[in-house]
Amino acid sequence: MKKLLFAALLLLPILMCAQTIGAPDRKPGEGEGPFDRLIIRGAILIDGTGGPASGPVDIIVEDNKIVDIARVGVPKVAIDNSKRPKLGNGKTKEIDATGKYVMPGLIDLHVHTGGTPKAPEAEYVYKLWMANGITTVRGVPFADMEWSLKEKKRSAKNEIVAPRMVSFHRIGTGKEWEDRKILTPEDGREWVRYANKKGVDGLKLGAHRPAIMEAVLDEANSLGMGSTAHLAQSGVAQMNAIDAARLGLTSITHFYGLFESMYENNDIQPWPVDINYGDEQHRFGQVARQWNLVEPGGEKWNSLLDEFIELDFYINPTMTIYSAGRDVMRARNADWHKNYTLPSLMDFFSPSRTSHGAYWFDWTTEDEVAWKKYYQVWMKFLNDYKNRGGKVTLGSDSGFIYQTYGFGTILELEMLQEAGFHPLEVIRSATMHSAEEIFKPLKKPIEYGVIRPGLLADMIIVDENPLQNLKVLYGTGAVRLNDETAEVERVGGIEYTIKDGIVYDAKKLLKDVEAMVNKQKEERGE
Repeated sequence: MKKLLFAALLLLPILMCAQTIGAPDRKPGEGEGPFDRLIIRGAILIDGTGGPASGPVDIIVEDNKIVDIARVGVPKVAIDNSKRPKLGNGKTKEIDATGKYVMPGLIDLHVHTGGTPKAPEAEYVYKLWMANGITTVRGVPFADMEWSLKEKKRSAKNEIVAPRMVSFHRIGTGKEWEDRKILTPEDGREWVRYANKKGVDGLKLGAHRPAIMEAVLDEANSLGMGSTAHLAQSGVAQMNAIDAARLGLTSITHFYGLFESMYENNDIQPWPVDINYGDEQHRFGQVARQWNLVEPGGEKWNSLLDEFIELDFYINPTMTIYSAGRDVMRARNADWHKNYTLPSLMDFFSPSRTSHGAYWFDWTTEDEVAWKKYYQVWMKFLNDYKNRGGKVTLGSDSGFIYQTYGFGTILELEMLQEAGFHPLEVIRSATMHSAEEIFKPLKKPIEYGVIRPGLLADMIIVDENPLQNLKVLYGTGAVRLNDETAEVERVGGIEYTIKDGIVYDAKKLLKDVEAMVNKQKEERGE
């Protein structure tokens, strides 16, 4: 019976995925702190700015803020403990991080919380994020407005185990607008003012008419609200990425509208004449076939790069979410699915006409080749933009297309490196630059995203060098042959995730997730 229920749920439209159970209150033992004084001893610091790793250092946190970073010695020389910072008075804690690496918590700027039928309980998603070192997330949106804003407040008070939450919403949403539509620019302005009063942080825009786009962006920018856009293929013919940026858009997420801004011999994509955008294999299979419509390094390419730089535009590529298009077999069989992907989520990923992103109806080698070629061009653009000083940020959009929450975020780091980013540039994109995108519309300095005195104590501790191998940041760690034992072992995995000065055991969080997965398997008789 339960298997039949799950199967029936999968037939529900994607919009039903908004029904999400909020996280339970944080239990005793779920995180320690904040402390009057926390000292992380002997760490090797990657501060998030792009500067090289350095250590050993002692990082001193008071309550939820970093107050000092003390250099306590030089590599391979014993530390003189008499010269190290003292614990002081009050509630104190030490963490021995000798030989371990400390870096800022990751900031994922494109997330959704899940919901029925794929991941009904927010706790599952939050703990996966935290276990993979993500301390701040931007929901675009998390779920419906009222639920999202409630969870955001609970996270800010650390009443739940969850990253810091920044809440963006699509225009026209919210209970008071259930029976209204945005038909005019003034309607759009009215909704932005409404959302601002509700506590919404920014706008997630789509394929809107130019007049409405201009109005809502003008209103949002005047109120200090952020903006990003998924410029869907259905709307890029009337507004591409540069059109939107000129109107005041802060960033784009995904790639929609980007290639269309620099076509050489086309104005719109030459879709097959039998295209049906409602068929998701048509939609996602054909979009990659733009790869040869632009000229890397050409006049339009360089002109777009230059104008984006001038506009201080952010690109949030979310390469991870479409990566299965290059190799669906690899995505379907990722290491983490067995223990950390809910069966209901795996069901949602499987080929289906009704589940969004489950478009593997007849996925071919030709489709995968097109996506591989598309990624080559897309990655070159991102690397060129970064090399000119442009800001590329971190986003995953996990919960679709075989990407499990948290793990998909680490995959995005790997893909940035594949694009040509040095590992230090990868981490800077995922921390400092992502924080800058959040704080830009507020016209204030960042409060997290870099490890330095005065900023919030959001950081992760890992016992392997992530610059040497980004795979050690996965909750599942990296596979390595131990030459002393001749045994294959897993190394890495984040040891501690620290948010607001509260220390979470990342591996314990993963155990909690594994228990949720096993519980659902038992309920389904698997």
